Amino acid sequence: MSGSIIAIGAAIALLCGLGAGIGIGIATGKACDAIARQPEMAGQIRTTLILGGALAEATAIYGLIGCILIIILVK
Repeated sequence: MSGSIIAIGAAIALLCGLGAGIGIGIATGKACDAIARQPEMAGQIRTTLILGGALAEATAIYGLIGCILIIILVK
């Protein structure tokens, strides 16, 4: 296959990181708003935020692994 097609496929696979970054940023902002409104719930909000951030980050890692596999295996 052409090198440019491989690069385009890898770039598309890597877009998962962009979505995860935007999602984590929005979730962090909303969590800060929620803690400001209800400071007594900060522990539960923080726990939920960390769990959601970990799941979003796992999606980004899957995209990175897919990108690496496309580059290495498709030649």
